[in-house]
Amino acid sequence: MKHDIKIPISFFKVNEASYLLKGGSLSYGKSLSRYGEILSDDALKFIQEIHEEFKYKRLELLDKRKKRQKAIIDGEKLDFLKETKEIRDKNWKIKNIPQDLLKRQVEITGPPVPKKMLISALNSGADCYMADFEDSLTPTFDNIIQGQLNIKDAINRKIDFTDEQVKKEYKLKEKTAVLIVRPRGLHLDEKNATIDGERISGTFFDLGLSLFHNAKKLIENGSGPYFYLPKLEHYLECRLLNDVISFCEKKLNLEIGTVKVTVLIETINAVFQMDEFLWELKDHIVGLNAGRWDYLFSYQKVYRHTRNVILPDRSKVNMFVPFMTNYNKLLVDTCHRRGAFGMGGMSAQVIAKSNPPEINEKALLAIKKDKERECQQGNDGAWIAHPSLVKPIKNIFEKNFQGPNQMNKINNDKIDRRNLLDEPKVDGNITETGVRENLQEGIEYMGYWLIGLGCTVVNYLMADAATCEVSRTQLWMWLKYKVKLDDGRVVDEKLIDELIEDELNKTRQRVGEKTFSIIPFTEASVIFRNMITKKDFDDFLTLPLYEEI
Repeated sequence: MKHDIKIPISFFKVNEASYLLKGGSLSYGKSLSRYGEILSDDALKFIQEIHEEFKYKRLELLDKRKKRQKAIIDGEKLDFLKETKEIRDKNWKIKNIPQDLLKRQVEITGPPVPKKMLISALNSGADCYMADFEDSLTPTFDNIIQGQLNIKDAINRKIDFTDEQVKKEYKLKEKTAVLIVRPRGLHLDEKNATIDGERISGTFFDLGLSLFHNAKKLIENGSGPYFYLPKLEHYLECRLLNDVISFCEKKLNLEIGTVKVTVLIETINAVFQMDEFLWELKDHIVGLNAGRWDYLFSYQKVYRHTRNVILPDRSKVNMFVPFMTNYNKLLVDTCHRRGAFGMGGMSAQVIAKSNPPEINEKALLAIKKDKERECQQGNDGAWIAHPSLVKPIKNIFEKNFQGPNQMNKINNDKIDRRNLLDEPKVDGNITETGVRENLQEGIEYMGYWLIGLGCTVVNYLMADAATCEVSRTQLWMWLKYKVKLDDGRVVDEKLIDELIEDELNKTRQRVGEKTFSIIPFTEASVIFRNMITKKDFDDFLTLPLYEEI
């Protein structure tokens, strides 16, 4: 039976802004004639089968998210689930971990486009590379399909790229990082792939295409199809994805358990169900990851109707504050008791040749301090955002580790809901600088996002959807509760408007007139202002933004 998925021809259009920004040289190395390799009839039929089998269950679970949020607003308290106490109390372990995943001390992350970024990440010397279709990628259809092509070419060692502007060639080294793919979260759709006018899940689309095209070649290469699963909130969502993966394995004639996943714990709901997450996915899972920025966002989002979670300037909220430390400790201990990896998260600092030396020195010290903490707390590895960090971070882990990982280390800290949810004890004030930094991130990140660039550097820090969510939520709460700055002024719309105008002018000066005329920073500022001043809080900033591209 032929597939019924509709793909509009309009997606083939070139992103003019990206083209101009790159000085007339398209960085994505588009080969439109090859898009049919990814969107073949057999591949789309495979996606359709996944969609038809699981679409209703996905929608049901997304609806349950809304009901849980309403219940919390109405006074229900988050806690470890009574219904699954037996799972937490029983002694059990996850299934086997593949040999090439036993060492994950340094994982580099980034989008699979442009080609040179993917090649650089695979060549970086990191143990693993997470090719990201989620927080660091603007999901234009061009980006999604070109990303799939780039991954397929890399797995088949047929990828290369020449940067004509600097006359530099990019080719894969003999030894590359182990590839892990992160599909979009369950809440995201793929609007360019529809059946009877109904959008296909972004998760099903990304996961399905990657498995269809690459699973057998990865196995042939001595590795396997490995994934990161983001934004999960409940163990029933893990059960759904376990069923989806098993369904795909059967359709592709793969042994059950061939696919391996790591789940990001980046929602406040999920932190109380980590044993359950591991249990539901035990045939496929190898570990959990502390997705710190989304976790901080989720914490504030879920409890946005209470003043207790109003936090000071974002620069003061890090993994050393008690409620964030406890979250990481509980994750590590839960994983290690079950024979799984407990992975640390991403430091936002960036080291770059273009930075002032003092900025790089300060950033490197902050990153080292963070990674040393992760080692001490038992994490088996952590994320970085740039190849320049591979060597210094590897040195830290190798110095602190007795082997490839720390899965034999259990802290046995007694962490309960109070340690995770009590009024956060974070020293610091809310300042004009903090408001400005949040506004700057929102305006600049969204500006680049709208032209197809899903990660960028803002104020010497890596910005992606997760970090921007923290900025957005803080500003929304500060406005809602009309908090006072350290100088006594109230955060209201009048102040926000004044600062937005000033930050836009500073952005214009910083990037120059040509870039400012290409990237829609002004449009982004309007969208961002609307998000932080509206009464109803958008669940994810990417949902309304997606309709703009």
